[in-house]
Amino acid sequence: MTQADSIDRSDASRRAVPVIHYKKVKIDGVNVFYREAGPAEAPVLLLLHGFPTSSHMFRNLIPLLADRYRVIAPDYPGYGQSDAPDRSGFDYTFANLADIVDKLTVALEATRYSMYVMDYGAPIGYRLALKHPERVQALIVQNGNAYTEGLAAFWDPIKAYWADRSPAKREALAHLVTLELTKFQYTDGVSDISRISPDNWVVDQALLDRPGNREIQLDLLGDYGSNVPLYPDFQAFFREHRPPTLIVWGKNDIIFPEPGAHPYLRDLPDAELHILDTGHFALEDKLDVIAPLMRDFLDRNL
Repeated sequence: MTQADSIDRSDASRRAVPVIHYKKVKIDGVNVFYREAGPAEAPVLLLLHGFPTSSHMFRNLIPLLADRYRVIAPDYPGYGQSDAPDRSGFDYTFANLADIVDKLTVALEATRYSMYVMDYGAPIGYRLALKHPERVQALIVQNGNAYTEGLAAFWDPIKAYWADRSPAKREALAHLVTLELTKFQYTDGVSDISRISPDNWVVDQALLDRPGNREIQLDLLGDYGSNVPLYPDFQAFFREHRPPTLIVWGKNDIIFPEPGAHPYLRDLPDAELHILDTGHFALEDKLDVIAPLMRDFLDRNL
């Protein structure tokens, strides 16, 4: 093999492996961390994570999309590698988190984007859509609610706290930020747990256990109730703007169960719906299914 052959093969190898950059930008005085990969001029895919994780949940998906798309995956304040400012000086609300993500997209000059929304990422992404419907090119929805049919029994103690903000009702939610529950979210409903990296719950719990973070999470669990009155507005956005939509849903998820997936078709009758035999964090064991579905969907619609 000649030196030229070696250089050619090396160049081809570099092209085949997208480079991921790990960056921070200051938004309203808060350092917001994000992962970014892909060509600067390519269509933007904004990946919005769930609770109790971060952009870490997209670590395996990003390289599979970044050859053709500019992929941006932020950590919300209080999560991952972003700052977790003291709650006395920062509003841990979904409205504020959506504003932070909105300002991040402006700072990164992402004027149009498709969104992957999951869990907490759904109301954050849909709030962005209400503010800037013209910016949303497509949606990928994975176990994220916009309909009351998805608020099942798991939510009963959380709903009780929405109705009664007493210390007792707040403390009743403390188990939701424990290692047991964090691990449960990754493993429940999964047929082959050997496909789930233990790093997930170890990393997530280490960040949840930072001083003051428990109270941040309880604040946000309480504020999730502010999203429910917006569900009709989210649904109106779907009906009026009809963004191309791919729905991939873990049917064994007890937090956002399957009944929350089907109502999307009332307002998005052309949406593509795939119910998968997995749980809450479907990317962990169904990446080999979801990534090809996404590539096909995005290639056809962007």
